[in-house]
Amino acid sequence: MNATGKTERARLSAEDWEDAALELIAEQGVGALAVESLARDLGVTKGSFYWHFRTREALLQASIERWEQYVEREVISQIGMISDPRQRLPELFRRVAHEVQPHRVYAALLKALDHPLVVPVMARISQRQMEFLRQLYTEAGLDSQASLNRSRLTYAAYVGFLQLNFTPGLPRVSHEDFDAYVEHMLATLTPV
Repeated sequence: MNATGKTERARLSAEDWEDAALELIAEQGVGALAVESLARDLGVTKGSFYWHFRTREALLQASIERWEQYVEREVISQIGMISDPRQRLPELFRRVAHEVQPHRVYAALLKALDHPLVVPVMARISQRQMEFLRQLYTEAGLDSQASLNRSRLTYAAYVGFLQLNFTPGLPRVSHEDFDAYVEHMLATLTPV
């Protein structure tokens, strides 16, 4: 083992590679994930990669599972700690609205639903998010069917907004227009 190899492994952790992979996925999609170009972007050799991962697919799997854990830990768990369900919904909308990187990863993964590693992660995320929304609406006072319908509408609005916002060629929404959209969503989807 040479000194350069030791330095690279000491500098880059598996999490560093996963973060770089998620950034690339957000920018260019799942298909763009390549070990050689990622190593070049990180300024290291491919040997650094192979210290942590056996294959590109192993990196992809670890990266999207890390993203999944982030969504669970930083969004669902933290919002769930708010005791008043009528306060959870606005906080959820506002928090989700202003976290750009997770949205970009989500949008890229939606475009890769034909990839066998992406499908189970997206299925789990979608199921948990739908259940979380349904529970919020139920705790806010809606009956079971209304909660289910409202959670579907909310989730569809989120996925649709991602599609519109990250489709090349469509104009980007200004910061002011986006904040107005979030407030409209809150007024429309939050039970009185």
